[in-house]
Amino acid sequence: MIKIHFNIRFSTRFGQSLLLTGNIPQLSGEPVVMNYLNEFFWSYDLELDNTASDIPDVIHYKYLLKDKTGETNAEWDDGKTIELHKITAEEIFVTDTWNFTGQAENALYTAPFSEVLLPAQKPQVKPQPYRGNTHVFKVKAPLLAKNEVICLLGSVPQLGEWNIDQPLWMSKEGCWWTLKVNLLKATFPVAYKYVVYNSKTKAFVRYEDGDNRLLPGNSAKKSVTILHDGFLHFNDSRWRGTGVAIPVFSLRSANGLGVGEFTDICLLADWAKKTGIKLIQLLPVNDTISTYTWKDSYPYNAVSAFALHPLYLNIEAVAGKEDTAVLRTLNKKRKELNQLTEVDYEAVLNYKWKLVRELYKAQKESFFANEAFRAFLEENKKWLTPYVVYSYLRDKNKTADFARWDQLSVYDAKAVEKLALPGARIPDGIGIYYFVQYHLHVQLKAAVDYAHKKGVVLKGDIAIGVSPHSCDAWMEPALFHLDMQAGAPPDAFAVRGQNWGFPTYNWKRMELDGFEWWQRRFRQMSYYFDAFRIDHILGFFRIWSIPVHAVEGVMGHFVPAVPVHINEFAQRGISFDYNRFCNPYIPDEILNALLGEKRNLLEEYLGDNGDGTYFIKEAFVTQRQVESYFAALENTEENVIVRDVLYELISNVLLLEVEGSQGQQFHFRIDMEKTTSFRLLDVHDQYHFMQLYIDYFYRRQDALWAKQAMRTLPALKKATNMLVCGEDLGMVPACVPEIMRQLGILSLEIQRMPKQPGMEFFKPEYAPYLSVITPSTHDMSTIRGWWEEDRGKTQRFFNHEMQHPGLAPFYCESWIDKAIIIQHLYSPAMWSIFQLQDLMGIDNRIRRENPVEERINVPAIPRHYWRYRMHITLEQLLKEKDFNNELTSYIHSSGRA
Repeated sequence: MIKIHFNIRFSTRFGQSLLLTGNIPQLSGEPVVMNYLNEFFWSYDLELDNTASDIPDVIHYKYLLKDKTGETNAEWDDGKTIELHKITAEEIFVTDTWNFTGQAENALYTAPFSEVLLPAQKPQVKPQPYRGNTHVFKVKAPLLAKNEVICLLGSVPQLGEWNIDQPLWMSKEGCWWTLKVNLLKATFPVAYKYVVYNSKTKAFVRYEDGDNRLLPGNSAKKSVTILHDGFLHFNDSRWRGTGVAIPVFSLRSANGLGVGEFTDICLLADWAKKTGIKLIQLLPVNDTISTYTWKDSYPYNAVSAFALHPLYLNIEAVAGKEDTAVLRTLNKKRKELNQLTEVDYEAVLNYKWKLVRELYKAQKESFFANEAFRAFLEENKKWLTPYVVYSYLRDKNKTADFARWDQLSVYDAKAVEKLALPGARIPDGIGIYYFVQYHLHVQLKAAVDYAHKKGVVLKGDIAIGVSPHSCDAWMEPALFHLDMQAGAPPDAFAVRGQNWGFPTYNWKRMELDGFEWWQRRFRQMSYYFDAFRIDHILGFFRIWSIPVHAVEGVMGHFVPAVPVHINEFAQRGISFDYNRFCNPYIPDEILNALLGEKRNLLEEYLGDNGDGTYFIKEAFVTQRQVESYFAALENTEENVIVRDVLYELISNVLLLEVEGSQGQQFHFRIDMEKTTSFRLLDVHDQYHFMQLYIDYFYRRQDALWAKQAMRTLPALKKATNMLVCGEDLGMVPACVPEIMRQLGILSLEIQRMPKQPGMEFFKPEYAPYLSVITPSTHDMSTIRGWWEEDRGKTQRFFNHEMQHPGLAPFYCESWIDKAIIIQHLYSPAMWSIFQLQDLMGIDNRIRRENPVEERINVPAIPRHYWRYRMHITLEQLLKEKDFNNELTSYIHSSGRA
């Protein structure tokens, strides 16, 4: 038998308790409740028959915190272990440090740092044996310079008596620096510290910061004490880096085909290496082909959360030397497409598909016999087989709407597998998608590996949703609410809200299998990316859910949400009038205000109530009905005006009834106070409506949304070792910053979009360390474009944020762009990431002439054409010596190189 005493340093609040779980019988069921020892420690003792067959060689364990509501949160797993098979002692004392998930140092163990950015730490000694030693010291130190190692010094002879010339060198075991030592004859208590040494020069570098660590108690012959001491105490251990953001389609190279390709990432990595940039951030690269038109250019409307977009395929790499004859028209077409200012999505895609079909025909026999392809298929079969059949049926039926297919409109796994089985009889319409996806994988993986060799990491983008007609929705419809649409409430960029058209997630169903679909999605991303941005992370707290009958985002509401009960209106002295509050309110004065003398244009669509108000006729009561009707008409200015007025009338309501509540529960329509319906209420009702409205949106939901996020985000974060960054912009609930901090998810900070009420601009110097800071994103104008949008705002920024007196320049001169870039570089944020357009803006010689042409997306335009391209090639960018030297100097001087 062996006794194990677990002790953990942790100060709990009233109502909290600590739990312990592990892989031995006593800990493998329900986590056990530990004993409160004092205000600094919790403990738990157990006895173990270490000769029993069900006892593992190594005990893996971790702690959980349970609050008074019963919710539990686990510490971040940092590999706490007890090596039973190596320990001969009869008693083990363990003293642990809680590993807070949000601790900044944990981020430095994620993939970009552990695999690329931080130098490999090479200890100079091998792990010591347990035999003859009584104490095991363990500490983590992720941020060490080249040739630096960790040593131990302490107050007793066995620990060197603080002699910096004779430290005890530690070995490296997993993420822990470890030292085993015999303190049997030491005088307790023992003071000690971890120190940094240079293994090459054998020179002392520094002690860790803070007070000495203290080891109380004593030492016994037949016992061993294991100390998991957490992280090295460095007050200034803050790694900071610079990134560049650009969509793949926007890259331009001399050998391109009118669009960026995965192979172009290598040139971008060369430039990043030259300037000291450590990260390349891309938009989603998943397949979005639904119509084969420019409407598919929207990179967030994926038809597969796993498949890569054929647009990014480099045709010459597929052809190799054997099939160059297929490329006979390539040079002529390249010249035509590559001279275009913007991406011609349809021309590029159609031409690439033409060549791909010829290459597939020439290579298909050898392709299916290729062992590398076979391995790729086996690794990705779960998503790849359904995807190739989906793509084949989409093309065959000329629609991505699987409900309209003449076969397999309902997914049948056996039929799909039979149809997609690679071999001589496989239809070319299926086989070609195996062919394309394999080559895309090879090309992207090669680009990633190349970037890593240059010391550059890649950051991907996980879209908040997928297309309602996607392969994922076809294959696993139960995971989605296909009768709802995801979007965003109104903001300064889209005053009528945003409707992205994605189905919302069925989180309850996803939770049943431990979010397996998300785990597969993260696993797939980790093949290519070291970090990722969660698009609209607020959707994991609550999603803006829009009924399928609505077109505009303004018609949505948050899900989940605590609705307003009908009794709450009575309690505030409001006489509830369902027709007045829940149906469009259309009096004469509204029609006069909207259309004036042209109000007769609405006669076809409205009926008269006979009391000076009107109702919308049955054929036009929903925005989707209106959209469908006007889509069949000529697109005249008059028709557009009438359509938009009908949209506004339909949304002129105060409340949205909760489905199935029988008129008892309601959601408030967002921006209710801006509706004409609200303005025409009496003063009493206006006041009390607003009180309820404020409570509904800003008070009653917070606990529910926090609980929702803690059901999903911790599980998803544990599923990957990529660095997780959140896009937490928009209408941010109060609970979001704290939960992101607890989970160690990097926030997004934008100077012109402050999150604090009452602030016009965010100050980069106040950014939290675990954050990404940027002056602009793909959904905004660039620095130069923004400078010209609002003269008053620009003037205030110039005087107050840049601290310059006088009149602001009308145009964003290069020195202004530089100043803003430098502000961000000197921010304490872990990452300063810039759109490439903003970086080029510092140089008058290479910046684009018209900044309006630099913008990638306009969120207020539902069907925006995503087609921005660099105006110079990457090869030319690499040759711009003056620009590159200037940018390099800014990055290096800010400490971000």
